[in-house]
This record gives sequence, C-alpha cells and structure tokens, in this order.
Amino acid sequence: MSRVGKKPITIPAGVTVTISDSQLEVKGPKGVLQTPIPKGVSFKQEDGTLTAERAGDDQAAFHGLARALANNAVVGVTEGFSREMDIVGVGYKADVQGKKILFSLGYSHPIEYQLPEGIDAKTERVNTKTSITQYQTTITLSGIDKQKLGQVAAELNRLRKPDAYKGKGVRYADRLYKLKPGKTGK
Repeated sequence: MSRVGKKPITIPAGVTVTISDSQLEVKGPKGVLQTPIPKGVSFKQEDGTLTAERAGDDQAAFHGLARALANNAVVGVTEGFSREMDIVGVGYKADVQGKKILFSLGYSHPIEYQLPEGIDAKTERVNTKTSITQYQTTITLSGIDKQKLGQVAAELNRLRKPDAYKGKGVRYADRLYKLKPGKTGK
C-alpha cells in the first residue's frame, strides 16, 4: 500500500479543485495549474480534503505519483515555489533584464537565457568573506509550477557546471559540493 498515496490533501480557503476523468484543475490566488490523473487512480473531494484512490494494487506507483502531483499543484497555487542558484567564480555574474537573464560565465561571449512563462527571477550580489574583491551572485527563481521551476534550474546549472577543483560555475545553493584536492593536496 502506498503511504504517500493514502495521505489526504487539505485544501486551503480560496482554492477550488475541479476533478475530471483525465486531469485535475487547481485554481488559487497565485494562478491555475492542471495535473494529469493516471488511469486506475481517482480523486474524491470531501469536507475540504482531497484523497486519491486506486483501482487495484497494480497502480500502486501511480497512486503515490498522482497524490504528489496534486499536492504540488495545491501548494503551488497558494504559496508558490522558489529555488536559489549561486554563481561562483571571479568575473562570473548574471543580470535579469525583463524576462531574460544575461550571464557572463567566462566564455568569450555573454549567454542570454530566456525565462519561460510563469517563472520569475531576481539577482542579488553578495560579498563573500574569502576576499574583498570577490562577489557572488545569487539568482532566486520563483513560480507556481514545481516541475517547470526544476527544469529551469537544471538548464541554468548546465550553462556552466561547477568545477570539481575550485567549485566555479552555476551551483544549487542548497547542495553541498565536495571539491577534489588537486595535485598538491595529497
């Protein structure tokens, strides 16, 4: 039995859920999200809670998946999601200009990244404690769709993956990166 699938989802005030055969539509103060419902899984809405039920044991994996997607939609339209990315390296920086981000990541040309619809970004420069002249740029991505937000963060990370020896590049702020010692560090 799926432990995730059995948990009921509480629907906060101001959120409406519309259940159809193939998708779930969630409307809230931040926007509207639609989530697919796999075959063999159904949703019931009673007394401000939403519960997922499955037809048989062969849909156990889809049971937990459908419940998790529905919960992400409810949280997204009420609170939203955010992700922080750090740009580490001398001369590495980023600036938000409307719906695009302009990166300077050590290549011979600037990189322009167009943000998709529903994702917002803002940058902040922080002076690191290691050196007076070194600054670190933090990009805060925010949106209501968790999947789209994670995809944008992964694409930004791929622009300049963190170096294994110095850690330079576009990094996730919440991850711990283990650096290699190099030749003299043995």
